[in-house]
Amino acid sequence: MNKNDLISYVADNAEMTKTDAAKAVDGVFDAITNSLQNGTEVRLTGFGTFSVSQRKATTGRNPRTGETINIPASNQPKFKAGKGLREAVN
Repeated sequence: MNKNDLISYVADNAEMTKTDAAKAVDGVFDAITNSLQNGTEVRLTGFGTFSVSQRKATTGRNPRTGETINIPASNQPKFKAGKGLREAVN
């Protein structure tokens, strides 16, 4: 399923236009993104938790040349599935 499929699904289930559904889906994505940017995790009970994990700076190797490179520290988004989602999938 891609974003357009998700918008169509939301539009059909909520009996709304695809334009309104697109605004709703984009609004949810923006809210999650903004919360993560501010360092706040997003908990959706029964679905899962979005959070940010801090990755330390490391050294690595360029596989083509074998040269050592520095990989800077970064923040990585994470998703942990909730119990309801895990049970629905299994």
